[in-house]
Amino acid sequence: MTAGVDAGMTAGRPMPTQDDVLGYFDTLSNWGRWGDDDELGTLNHITDDVRLAAARAVRHGRSVSCAWEVAVPEDMERSTTTCPCAADMPGAEHMPAPGFRNDRRWGFSSERLGITFHGNTLTHLDSPCHIFWDGTMYNGRSHSLVDPATGSAWAAVTAAANGIITRGVLLDIASVRDVPWLEPGQGVFPDDLEEAERRQGVRVRPGDAVLLRTGYGRVRHETGAVSGFTQAGWHASCLPWLHEREVALIGADTPQDVQPSGYEDVLMPVHAVSLVAMGLWMLDNCDLEACATTAAELGQWDFHLAVVPIRFAGTSGSPVNPIATF
Repeated sequence: MTAGVDAGMTAGRPMPTQDDVLGYFDTLSNWGRWGDDDELGTLNHITDDVRLAAARAVRHGRSVSCAWEVAVPEDMERSTTTCPCAADMPGAEHMPAPGFRNDRRWGFSSERLGITFHGNTLTHLDSPCHIFWDGTMYNGRSHSLVDPATGSAWAAVTAAANGIITRGVLLDIASVRDVPWLEPGQGVFPDDLEEAERRQGVRVRPGDAVLLRTGYGRVRHETGAVSGFTQAGWHASCLPWLHEREVALIGADTPQDVQPSGYEDVLMPVHAVSLVAMGLWMLDNCDLEACATTAAELGQWDFHLAVVPIRFAGTSGSPVNPIATF
């Protein structure tokens, strides 16, 4: 371990060494588990029975978005560029659309959007080809399968073209610790996850999506701040727990990893081990405040979760609007 993760949070907890974390690439590997040609990774845990169980989690009929709004950027912190274009702009009369009369009673608006969705701002899905380790992607494929011009020929987001439909479980760690939010650099550990299960009366099952609330969404709503390099999130010690529970998808209201990670040679161990070794898909930068408020009001911490990526060919992820239905 190196300095970085809040020392007060690690005291008394059995922390994996850097060698242990590097060993996770082997001990937690799902390579070949579902066949040598598998690109779904942990989404294989979402069986038909799991989807049916997710449907039964709908007990009130209330749905909640778990995404941040994509807005025109006001400063350079935001990683979104939008260019709204109106058809009724000057000169539009010189660009008649085939089949339409060129009159001024009928009009429309359109947009051209350019989005860099990976990073710390937008709610997005990471597919396994997003991260390499020693030049290798999930299931042992070479990073050379990612072409700068055409994208990835392996484990791209289109592997989830049929959507990720499963039971979601929200674990509200900020509430468990009785704080409004976790401070930057504070990690979440396996005992936190199990304490949240106990207090909330829920247990993570195979095929579930686990959404982690650190309370950062509250900070962002109140201050508008977008997290920099230092942030709260999953500690690498959670990786064996996620593997043993056969979790299909993880999400957080931060970009996942606690930062700094506390490991000199593994900058983002949760991203690296999850995507490369486990094939564990990720939802980064969720807005979980409305979800947490609804869960607390209803006394229900599991729900039907629908995550539907855009079918961008060859991409390592997609902006998404995850919907939790209680």
